Amino acid sequence: MSPSALFMLVVAEVTVTAFTIYFFWKVVTVPPRTEPDSFDDNDDVER
Repeated sequence: MSPSALFMLVVAEVTVTAFTIYFFWKVVTVPPRTEPDSFDDNDDVER
């Protein structure tokens, strides 16, 4: 394998790994939403 191909391989793998870690971290650290759990909780009129 030529040095330029090895360099391109390493750069591509590092880039994909960095994006994966970044977006995984965003998903893990997102704050929970304060939305109701069901449609019944969204009703204004009590049943």
